[in-house]
Amino acid sequence: MEIKNIAVIGSGTMGNGIAHVFAQYGFKVYLIDISEDVLKKAMNTISNNLDRMIKKGTISVEVKESTLNNIQPIIGVENFNKDVELVIEAVNEDFEIKKKVFQTIEPKLKEQCILASNTSSIPITKLANTTNRPDKFIGMHFMNPVPVMKLVEIIRGYLTSDETFETIKELSLKIEKVPAEVNDYPGFVSNRVLMPMINEAIYCVYEGVATPENIDTVMKLGMNHPMGPLTLADFIGLDVCLAIMEVLYEGFNDPKYRPCPLLKKMVAANKLGRKTGEGFFKYQ
Repeated sequence: MEIKNIAVIGSGTMGNGIAHVFAQYGFKVYLIDISEDVLKKAMNTISNNLDRMIKKGTISVEVKESTLNNIQPIIGVENFNKDVELVIEAVNEDFEIKKKVFQTIEPKLKEQCILASNTSSIPITKLANTTNRPDKFIGMHFMNPVPVMKLVEIIRGYLTSDETFETIKELSLKIEKVPAEVNDYPGFVSNRVLMPMINEAIYCVYEGVATPENIDTVMKLGMNHPMGPLTLADFIGLDVCLAIMEVLYEGFNDPKYRPCPLLKKMVAANKLGRKTGEGFFKYQ
């Protein structure tokens, strides 16, 4: 099956990045969310990101125009074009929300349509079992910011077919991403390795080992990380970090994945990082 038309459900940071990339490479994209205001914000973000690419000389003005023309914003999952060949879900990292999305849209889709989730930690097999096409269900975990980062973790559910996997792998190559095949375990590879490191850095703050600034300095200059773990946590969103740690803790039932109490407290206080203006650091 050739994929030409794609629905992206959720127009937040990940959803608008995914829509941007596919539209830039000539795919027709239906970007779906709950309101006109949310979609306007997403389209402005895409336009601004394209402007940055023009300034850097990586794309032309014509590419920006064609990219924006390839994206059709749609209000409400019940209103999108049912003739798409691929649906990518990029809503909040919450199983019940994702389940509701898939159960709402699946009856409208043609039989051969593939369903993909951009989940960063929720088991693909569990999500696939909310649908009637687990063989056509797969994980496509893009990295943030999507237009810049090359990696896509492609996660096989227990019943994902070889045909589905190969179709999504080839599609990833068409948009110049590097696909990494991963089996379905909590956190996959990226977050199973990354999030415990971030959680341990938060424990270092919690226990008074060092300040956030010095923890990040050690990891940047001592380990050659481009960004310190606490700056990265603020960039990801502390609520997202907590959600992933809870999935790891529940999935493995291992104390090493227990979220730091400080992380829980900061999320409860709505100190979520960049998106709220304050996390481990303050932002304008």
